Amino acid sequence: MNIQKIKSIISGLRGKDVFVKVNVGRNKYEYYEGRIENVYNNIFTVRVFELIKSFTFSDVLTKDVQLKVK
Repeated sequence: MNIQKIKSIISGLRGKDVFVKVNVGRNKYEYYEGRIENVYNNIFTVRVFELIKSFTFSDVLTKDVQLKVK
């Protein structure tokens, strides 16, 4: 899988609800439930309640960020 394929998959999920699992290091994870808001050249944003979190496509490629459609 490459970054272009990841970008096209995430672009197709725009506006959909997702579960996000983020590896923050040392076997610690953060979990979010939100909606993919926007997709830009290098990042995509997820709205979690009133917050907007941004992630890079390379984070998804390296599996530091994992998405699951709700």
